[in-house]
Amino acid sequence: MSGINQTIVTEFILLAFGDLHQFRILLFMAALFIYMTCVSGNVIIYLLIKLDASLHTPMYYFISVFAILEIIFVSTIVPKLLDILIAGGNRISFAPCFLQLFCAVITGEAECFLLTVMAFDRHLAITNPLNYLRIMSQACTKLALFPWITGIVSSSILTIFTASLEYCGPNIINHFFCELAPLQKLPCSDSHVSSMATSVVGIIGILLPFIVIVGFYIHVIIKVLAIKTECGKQKAFSTCSSHLIVSGLFFCTAMAVYVKPSDRHHDKYLAFIYTVIIPVLNPFIYTLRNKDVKSAFIKL
Repeated sequence: MSGINQTIVTEFILLAFGDLHQFRILLFMAALFIYMTCVSGNVIIYLLIKLDASLHTPMYYFISVFAILEIIFVSTIVPKLLDILIAGGNRISFAPCFLQLFCAVITGEAECFLLTVMAFDRHLAITNPLNYLRIMSQACTKLALFPWITGIVSSSILTIFTASLEYCGPNIINHFFCELAPLQKLPCSDSHVSSMATSVVGIIGILLPFIVIVGFYIHVIIKVLAIKTECGKQKAFSTCSSHLIVSGLFFCTAMAVYVKPSDRHHDKYLAFIYTVIIPVLNPFIYTLRNKDVKSAFIKL
């Protein structure tokens, strides 16, 4: 980290959506509404699962962990965006910038692996129902901790690599938060190793979980199609549909940004989709498409 002591740059300027300046107030109102809806929706889901005994199952335990993770994820990014839009606070000092980067990568990576764990949970429930509860009762907590551990390790590596670079020239970030690819374009020193580390972590932390999820669901589909009754098929598919939608939305946009980071102009709009839009959709996807959650909501 010796490069940090040598840096001339003490703050960065976030351009955010400066090209849409005429819509600044409208964007602020939309982002604030989305943020409040996302936080309140995930809090409601968490409380429903904790308060309703019928939802005390491994699947809903992972959904409750996912709800908390979503709240932390959006709270790492959106408040600064709101500050930029309403108060013009587009400056961020060196340490808070890399703290935001560290937290954003932790939660982003943790989401990828938690979605993989949730896919494994559904796969085990459908393909091995007799041993499902026995296995999950022993592994549930460990599986919930695993995404956080991988997120912390990945984020530590990327943040140290990126923060160790020499920043002595331009300090303008074409994004609405401190993102890896735009930051790695700014150093005076060679950022090739840092960019390579980002690509490797992107492949291991985003592409690999996506491939594992696809593999789980291909096996699930094969098993479900073997079920003779239509009612059984429908019930099996209904337990997976919400997770499939959430995973598809998140991974498609995340892979477009991270697997081959290049700081393209439209990347910040893709990032806005997976950091702001998708998190607000998730509570509705898990409630509107889930009879157990809807009945628990009505009962309470």
